[in-house]
Amino acid sequence: MPFDMHTVEVSDGSNINNYDRIIFGSQLAVPSAAGSGAGSPVSTSVTFGGLPPTYVVHVTPSQACFVSVSNKTVSGFTVVLTPPSGVTLAAGTFDVMVLG
Repeated sequence: MPFDMHTVEVSDGSNINNYDRIIFGSQLAVPSAAGSGAGSPVSTSVTFGGLPPTYVVHVTPSQACFVSVSNKTVSGFTVVLTPPSGVTLAAGTFDVMVLG
């Protein structure tokens, strides 16, 4: 049987934005376009309201590719999906989790 847990402990050495809260956000099944050719990356803008000045982004794509995040601001960021050499990305989705 599951149980509720009501304590969050921040590890020593952590850089945190606030001492009284953790900002969490998620978006599931964000659509991504197909690549324009073999090895071509696909960029998708993701927007949130009220992100902290610094935060961590975790992305899980629906297909095999390399993931990077750029242009991080308090209102969102860009997810870049890059296929392995010689592969063209198909249209797909990715899930995003943000912690700050």
